Amino acid sequence: MSAGVPGDRRAGGAQPADRGPVRRALTALVAGLYRPLARDEERVAYWVRHVRHGVLLSEVSAVAVLVYALVTDSPGRHDPVILGMAGLVVAGCPLLLLLPLPRMMRDWRGPTLFYLWSLGTAVLIIVGTRRDGGPASPLDALLFLTLTFMAVAYSPVGVVVVGGAMTGSYFVFVEMPGLTTSGGFFLTVMAALTLICAMASSNSWAAYDRQTLLIRTQETLAATDPLTGIPNRRTFLERVERAVESAGWGHQAVVCIVDLDGFKGVNDRAGHAAGDAMLKAVASILGGAVRETDTVARLGGDEFAVLADVHAAFSGDMLAERLRQAVALVGSRGGVTASVGVTEVEPGDGVAELMHRADAAMYRAKAAGGDRVGALTS
Repeated sequence: MSAGVPGDRRAGGAQPADRGPVRRALTALVAGLYRPLARDEERVAYWVRHVRHGVLLSEVSAVAVLVYALVTDSPGRHDPVILGMAGLVVAGCPLLLLLPLPRMMRDWRGPTLFYLWSLGTAVLIIVGTRRDGGPASPLDALLFLTLTFMAVAYSPVGVVVVGGAMTGSYFVFVEMPGLTTSGGFFLTVMAALTLICAMASSNSWAAYDRQTLLIRTQETLAATDPLTGIPNRRTFLERVERAVESAGWGHQAVVCIVDLDGFKGVNDRAGHAAGDAMLKAVASILGGAVRETDTVARLGGDEFAVLADVHAAFSGDMLAERLRQAVALVGSRGGVTASVGVTEVEPGDGVAELMHRADAAMYRAKAAGGDRVGALTS
């Protein structure tokens, strides 16, 4: 057995038994930290506003620190490092607004911005706290403000990681080596705030997920025929409009109108349940007769439509004949066939004009006795 075979634990040296779980844990951690912030324009705008508010809050906090260091009688009075850091925030924070924020909020750069912003702010606060007398300085209260505001942008995993980093850094660089009772209390409150923010983040993201699912469900219902589950008339016309635009670039497509012959007899003989079953069967077999990139829709009643790409080796007439044969196959027991009208999508077509041509071609086939194909060009 070669060294690359996982089953040979002797080959290539001993492998850690927890390699699989560790990798899974790291993957889950990264996924939790880099959960996408926005998938639509409204959500993007929300996070851009959040950054703007954060810049304003940072400016106000930095100015407050400047005033504190200049006028209060404290260990950090006139401290050049504290004054320099506060001035850096005042001058540098607005530069965040020059970043391509709308694009960043759609990928990994959005979470990264918020994480670096929080951790950078925490570093400045901890350094300022140490230079202002350590645990006795009021500057450490800004850690609460930082975590609370920035946690809005974090997933629960991100809140725990950033809050833990802030709490641990404060313990190591401010409280150590002599942890006091007040310091322990501060750390306890910081840890509790981290947990509260994590729970709030979890609730917020869960509510957002429910809202997103509801919106997507509503959009799907609005675009889908409730009986057959295929696109409805509105969705079909929207796709036809895009096909007309693409035709201007040389893209070849056709519209087929498929109207069932003899369908009324199914309802009369066997009832509406049998008619509904027939419509579902027709929708299914039409979908199987075209490619996944093509569109099969129900326009209403017993009328269907197909929008499909064509090329020199497979014309619109060939597609229409395939559709006719498919309906004849599934409708053979109920005496149902199809009259199919086909027309090419031409550059500059109006959607109404294009659909009228396809309808006219279908009625020509129906007037000729049905169960056949009719074609009409512009």
